[in-house]
Amino acid sequence: MVPITAPHRRPICCSVEHSESVENYLKALYQLAGEGDTLTTSGISARLGVSAPSVSAMVARLTEADLIGRDGGGRLALTDHGLRHAQAVVRRHRLLETFLFTALAVPWEEVHDEAEVLEHALSERLTDRIAAALGDPRYDPHGDPIPPKDGEHVECWPEPLSSVAPGARFRVERISDRDSEALRYLGELGIRPGVVLVVTQRDPFGGPLWVTVDGKSLALGDQLVGKVHGTVEERAQR
Repeated sequence: MVPITAPHRRPICCSVEHSESVENYLKALYQLAGEGDTLTTSGISARLGVSAPSVSAMVARLTEADLIGRDGGGRLALTDHGLRHAQAVVRRHRLLETFLFTALAVPWEEVHDEAEVLEHALSERLTDRIAAALGDPRYDPHGDPIPPKDGEHVECWPEPLSSVAPGARFRVERISDRDSEALRYLGELGIRPGVVLVVTQRDPFGGPLWVTVDGKSLALGDQLVGKVHGTVEERAQR
């Protein structure tokens, strides 16, 4: 079997080839910033599973290419140039997840890993065709917003379920896709974007959070509730 590899791309606006590694760094920086994390060598190293010296070398390379820089506080940040390219990678990834889930019925806990491979081989023209065929979706199966081809895009996470007090109705909007087993389990429980659940109680001493979904009472541990994000609609009637 011939492996899928990234095409050699060097946009005319860039001095650096957009290899798979470069694209992975841009996407990681974009995601970390969207999660509200400060961009540090250790944080990037943990996200990508590479050594700190490798991160430092790539940061220097991307800085020279004007893809990343420093903000007013001296912290690492994507430049406008880097942000544009990072969003393009994220757009391809999330459109691929949506296509795999919608058109090929790939389980939602598997589409992330598949898209990780395919995103580097997808051309802009094919990306546009996939978007058009899907009706230009705004969100992927996990509720992650899909950046538009043109125009502004804000990457932010709504309130985590872990912070919601008992007695609230909570609409699920976004679920982290970084843990496939957690995704599979949440899907089996019926917890997906668009679902409204009622938070009934939290057991003391680090016990689970109890929620009701479609009349079913479920106990969710901290590892799960930290992955579920959404909006509190109202306090439930007692």
